[in-house]
Formats: sequence, C-alpha cells, structure tokens
Amino acid sequence: MGIWGKIFGTVAGFAVGGRMGAVFGAALGHAADRGSLIEPPSGGWSDRWRARAAPDPRGAAAFIAAKFAAVTGRRDQLYSLCAIILAAKLAKCDAPVNRREIDAFKTRIRFPPENAAEVGRLFDFARQRTDDYEHFARELGHSFRNQKVMLEDLMSTLFFIARADCPDGQPLHAAETRFLMRVHRAFGLGQGAWDRAESGRSRPAMAEDDAYTVLGISITATDDEVRGTWRRLVRIYHPDTLMARNASQEEVQAAVAKISRINAAWDVIKRDRRL
Repeated sequence: MGIWGKIFGTVAGFAVGGRMGAVFGAALGHAADRGSLIEPPSGGWSDRWRARAAPDPRGAAAFIAAKFAAVTGRRDQLYSLCAIILAAKLAKCDAPVNRREIDAFKTRIRFPPENAAEVGRLFDFARQRTDDYEHFARELGHSFRNQKVMLEDLMSTLFFIARADCPDGQPLHAAETRFLMRVHRAFGLGQGAWDRAESGRSRPAMAEDDAYTVLGISITATDDEVRGTWRRLVRIYHPDTLMARNASQEEVQAAVAKISRINAAWDVIKRDRRL
C-alpha cells in the first residue's frame, strides 16, 4: 500500500475511531492506492462522469474521511481535518507554498507535537490539488451551521495565511480572493464575518445568529423588517414607557437589561448588513 493510501487510511480510522475504524481506514487506503475507491455504475461511466470521477480517487478518500467524521459526531476531528486541508489548498492556490505561509499556518492552527508528522503529510497531500476545496468547506459549513463562531474563526485564520506573503498595502492574489469568497459562501457566513476576517478585527461578543434570535426574527428578514422590529422592541422595553405604565422597579431594571441586548443585537446585524 502506497504512502498516500496509508495516510488517508489513518485519517479515516482517526475519523471513525476504534478498532473498526482502523480496519476500515486500511481498506480505504488500499482502495485509494488501487484507484478503485470510486466504483463505476453498472452501466459504466459516461464520458462526462468519467472525467469527473477518475482523476483523483485519493482526494475522495480525504472527503470520505471528513464525511465519516461528520456522520459519527466527531465534529472536533472534522474541524481539524478540514482546517488543515483548506489552509493547505489556500496556500497553494496562487503559487507554490512558501515558508511565510507555513509559519502563518503553524501560528494559527495548533496541534500536539506528536502529531506534527501526520499533520505535515496531510498538508503536503492536500496542497497537491486546489480545485476541490469547496467540498470540504460545504461539509464543515453544514456540520457547524449552528456554531458560526468557529467558522468565523477559521475564516479569519485563512485570511491570516493568505496575507502572510502579501506585501503591506497590496491586495490579495485574485485566486486567493476567489478561494476565500467561495469558502465564505460555503460556510454560510454573513457580510460582517467577511469584513472582520478581511480586516483582522475581532468578532463581536454576540454571534450574528444569536442577534437574530434576540430580535425574534429570521436571518432571511428584509432590512426594513429588521429595522422595524428593532424600533418596535425599543419602544416596548424603553424604561420611560414602562414607568408611564407604573411598572415596578424590578420590571424597569429587567427592561434595561433587555433593551441593552436588543441594541447589541441591532448593532451586530447593522454592521453585518452594512445598514
């Protein structure tokens, strides 16, 4: 069994976990080495699908490992696997990977020293092909759709790596910008997350999804609906309104805390939508 089959067998076994995972990983790696990981349909491949399926069965092994990590609930492993793969593909998409990009990767993506060899081999393999990154980004975006903070953190890391070899004041390479835009879309992040990652600013204390929950509206609401809901809630919970209704001191204090969260949510959404 060739070296890449062993590596992706290890990755698959790591993703699945346990003795059965190791057995499956070895079989997966062997299939990858033989080029038989993707079996043709009973009627054979059409020319169109043969061109899509045949070139990179070993890359498919990495994606299958990611899928197994997702469906078996090993989301921390899925995150680590996809973070390494996306970082490697980003570093290579504009030119050969250089030392500055590798150093940036090591600065932002930390791993135990005993795993350095495996991480290095996975990074080296992943950068050999740069046109399949959206598969991994979509899988990660789906698995962490309710934890956008982690996706934004990775988005910031990818920007950090992209800027590592970019002269001060110069725009990113067009291939890197295109890569980042497609990952951002696959992650399902808002414009605010892009702006913060691009500028290197820290994310707000309140996540964007939480901001919509605080206002009691959907993320698909129009700008006018968001603005109208915010104004209505401010009127309802404004201390002067409650005092005019002879509310108790406790009710007024609770309203002050509530309106603070309402305004914080509005601030997050306003910046996210550039209102």
